[in-house]
Amino acid sequence: MSASELACTYATLILHDEGIPVTAEKIATLVKAANVPVDSYWPSLFAKLAEKRNIEDLVLNVGSGGAVSVAAPGVAEAAAPAAAPPPEDKKKKEEPEEESDDDCPIFDLFT
Repeated sequence: MSASELACTYATLILHDEGIPVTAEKIATLVKAANVPVDSYWPSLFAKLAEKRNIEDLVLNVGSGGAVSVAAPGVAEAAAPAAAPPPEDKKKKEEPEEESDDDCPIFDLFT
């Protein structure tokens, strides 16, 4: 993401958070106040995005990913046993003991 896109993104979020209508002029004003050079088309693209999409939905679904695959019910049921994680061993694996600094000869120089 370029500095122009990031600046317009922040400007759009600021305007939305303050309850101010998101327009290209207001985005450009905020970006100019932040002294970030932005190509003239970025504010209008972000304003159009704000018109067509709900900003809160975009923010809340930022990490949800894009594509969703849907399997037929029979396929999902047949694949379910294979997708189950392997059972965990009940025994704890023993962790190796950490070496103490007392065993290191270099520290004997200072004592």
